[in-house]
Amino acid sequence: MRLQRRDLLKLGALGAATAVVGTSVSGASVGGASVGGVSVGGVSVGAASAAPAASAKADKPLDLLILGGTGLTGPHQVRYALARGHRVTIFNRGRKQPEWPGEVEQLLGDRDKNDYASIAAEIKKGRRWDVCIDNPSSVPLWIREAAAVVKGHVGAYTMISSLSAYADNATPGQDESAPLAKFDGDSMKETMASLRADMNKYAGLKAATEAETRKHFGANATILRPGLIVGPGDETDRFTYWPLRMRRGGEVLCPGDGRDPVRIVDARDLGEWMIRLAETKTRGIFNAFGPDYDLDTAALLYGVRACTTQGATLVFVPTEFLEAQNVSAWGDMPAWVPAVGDSAGFHTRSNAKAVAAGLTFRSIADTTQATLAWFDAQPEERRKAGARAGIKPEREAEVLAAWKAKRGG
Repeated sequence: MRLQRRDLLKLGALGAATAVVGTSVSGASVGGASVGGVSVGGVSVGAASAAPAASAKADKPLDLLILGGTGLTGPHQVRYALARGHRVTIFNRGRKQPEWPGEVEQLLGDRDKNDYASIAAEIKKGRRWDVCIDNPSSVPLWIREAAAVVKGHVGAYTMISSLSAYADNATPGQDESAPLAKFDGDSMKETMASLRADMNKYAGLKAATEAETRKHFGANATILRPGLIVGPGDETDRFTYWPLRMRRGGEVLCPGDGRDPVRIVDARDLGEWMIRLAETKTRGIFNAFGPDYDLDTAALLYGVRACTTQGATLVFVPTEFLEAQNVSAWGDMPAWVPAVGDSAGFHTRSNAKAVAAGLTFRSIADTTQATLAWFDAQPEERRKAGARAGIKPEREAEVLAAWKAKRGG
């Protein structure tokens, strides 16, 4: 199953689905609201250390401005920041109103319409934030427009980019210095709507968004390039498919020989680390994924199975057979990309720099159990529909039957 460059771009686009499609920073309203616990009104790396306990207070409370805050990573940032004693302001369209374990200031606005009036009003009063965390920006226009308002009023700017921003996925072991993708055309004419209409633009636009961030914030910019973000809150079910499938039991179609590398990051680990980066005034560019050891497909899937009691039997089927059966990497077999050809380096990039800067990782068991608990708490209609990603049961049974027939012959 040899993936071409265009296929890798599509994989990256799928990996960004939550950030682009599920963003909570566009909308229609400006001003303030009060709901639940929400009241409205070069590289410098800190010393590496284990993640502090969630209840431990930071040495110095910070004023944090989070663009987004209610998507996949944002809620974990907010909860952890509150536990650490920081003062949190979120800016979004206000369509989601989570219950926070503390006071969170919410400013409403519409980034699609360059509507930052609520932030501008606070700045007019003399407001300043230590760090602005930009979770959803995937077009450079959003960075330019945000910078026009907050530049000079935030101490640092942190944005979430993507591993898809790289130009080459064929070379194993590359680090943050690897070349980035190029965007063909005027990136400033692109909007989130035009990106959603053509996700093949994603890699080049993420790279252009990074460049715009560095242009405005220079040495005070921090850029994180995660791969597959998983765990509780992931509405795409790109990892959730596997815990749900293992829990269903029976023979489970698994990709390849189990030795292809896998890189993921729990949304909680990513979000909490971003708060610690703010505390330590860490700046720079980081590949933000885990774990901090070599993880392959077999280890991941057996680790997931260990958290269930249904006795699932893992059936690993060769990549070539899956290709002949039109079983797709990443789509039908979530989280998996064969380590061959143009995708040989997709899951082998170095995360040593992030680990040295304090990125820590939960266990596969923790992520699996938390993901299942989150999914089980969803509305009945959502649960009955099953995973949004992964091969359908009927098709899985067909492929397994075909593999048994071939193997028997």
